[in-house]
Amino acid sequence: MFIRLTDRISVAGQVEPTDLAAAAAAGFTSIVNNRPDHEAPGQPTSAEMQAAATALGLRYAAIPIDQSGFSLSSIDAMATELDKAEGPMLAFCRSGTRSTNLWALAEAKRGGDPDAIVAAAAGGRYDVSGLLPTLRKLAAG
Repeated sequence: MFIRLTDRISVAGQVEPTDLAAAAAAGFTSIVNNRPDHEAPGQPTSAEMQAAATALGLRYAAIPIDQSGFSLSSIDAMATELDKAEGPMLAFCRSGTRSTNLWALAEAKRGGDPDAIVAAAAGGRYDVSGLLPTLRKLAAG
């Protein structure tokens, strides 16, 4: 259910509020929701996810990525969440792909090595190699 990319970040497809207890038990300290509300029928809202996370003592952030794609503000927001995380983070969306891409962009902006980022994503079976030119630009500042 949770796909580990690094010691600090894992991704997942849609999780339910009840899945957050398993996330807490697995050692996650923060949750990032990359899904916009009402993207699909029956998906829990960000407010429901936040309430469940808060009840478990987990840090929660919503950085929804919709069809318009990734913005500098969403990359900055994810970088901030990565900086604030006091332990492993779980980011989720519909399939884990948007969360992986956003993490890759934010990690590069934080100065991460682009080749290591691509390798970490590949280890989780996500291909972010198409982002490599952008990752290199972000990492260079």
